[in-house]
Amino acid sequence: MGTILLPKVTMLGICLCLSVAVRLAVSQEAEAQEPVTYMASSPKHIKHIYYLLRLTHFFFLLQCTEGYEFDFEKQICKDIDECKTVQDACKGGMKCVNHFGGYLCLPHNAQIIVSNGEDEPTTAPPVERGDVQPGIAPNFRGDYARVIQSATHTIQCGVGFMPDSQNYCRDVNECLTSNPCQHQCYNLIGSYLCQCEVGYELASDSVSCQDIDECEFSNYMCQFQCVNQPGGYSCVCPDGYQLQGTRMCQDINECEASHNCREDEMCWNYYGGFRCYPRNPCREPYVKTGEGRCRCQSPNVCRGLPPVIVYKYMSIFSDRSVPADIFQIQATSVYPNMVNTFTIKSGNEGGEFYLRRSSNVSAMLVMTKPLTGPREHVVDLEMVTQSNALSYRSSSLLRLTIIVGPYPF
Repeated sequence: MGTILLPKVTMLGICLCLSVAVRLAVSQEAEAQEPVTYMASSPKHIKHIYYLLRLTHFFFLLQCTEGYEFDFEKQICKDIDECKTVQDACKGGMKCVNHFGGYLCLPHNAQIIVSNGEDEPTTAPPVERGDVQPGIAPNFRGDYARVIQSATHTIQCGVGFMPDSQNYCRDVNECLTSNPCQHQCYNLIGSYLCQCEVGYELASDSVSCQDIDECEFSNYMCQFQCVNQPGGYSCVCPDGYQLQGTRMCQDINECEASHNCREDEMCWNYYGGFRCYPRNPCREPYVKTGEGRCRCQSPNVCRGLPPVIVYKYMSIFSDRSVPADIFQIQATSVYPNMVNTFTIKSGNEGGEFYLRRSSNVSAMLVMTKPLTGPREHVVDLEMVTQSNALSYRSSSLLRLTIIVGPYPF
């Protein structure tokens, strides 16, 4: 077996001397034979091997350390400026500073000063996360930020940093040393950030917290009234209402809870309050014949007056949207061949209502103009029943008292 010696090939200052054996397998036509080993002895084989070594040499030259790229023109590895190539390299308002093989994310008030060679900066001992060179800030939190080395070897640090025993400027945790924030403090490299609790906002000095007036945001924060409080707000309701949930107001039924009506009076609850009405509303010449029902006993005395007056009460919100169906009047007795007509006898001087006939025996009172409370509005609705065949005519009056609440709820 022979040995082939190749010319020396220089690769990165290292001399390689290679002895190469080429193993070839030769197959026969009909039967398999054992592989035969041949040595590269011809100049052609030597030339091919030498060419492969040159390619390997070139391949290794193209491989650069992370953070560098190969410069084909100068045939060297050059630094990559990640601040230009990496989009949004630094977050949170930090500035990007490129350095050899990487980049730094520093506050805008941080500075990096590199020695000009006249005075060599003092070399610090290695730290746990690798050697830190003076004048370069590592790209991780909690280590040395920057070093300024003067001609007299006096360490001077910028705002937010202080020198340590190793002649490095270390970040000052202002949240632990001075606690400048009124509420919450978050330390940053070379600085700090203040944050306020819910219901507060940062003042112009960036450290104090001032209350947010939530009631100024919208008129719909509360149904009735919004009261600002330190760090929040609360909703209140007017008299006659109670808070339902956090912002809505619900009417209190004083007639079920407590009222001051007399024994001969009935309590009528309306939105936002109550009123006392006589249990017997009948006045001479009428007498009470039922609940809220009065009848004239003498036709001669009641000539020109309705023989029957019925008293009814109802409550509505203030400024209720219109048109709105609010009350239905209906005949209590139905006779064949009888015709009923419905009219508003009084209480509609401002044109706030009209009667819409629903059938021969009923009609709907419709409010056409909003009523603003608190107020009491009395409307007389007349129903006339007649039959031409029987020469019969009769009328009854429904006196409807509408109590309008002081609020639109």
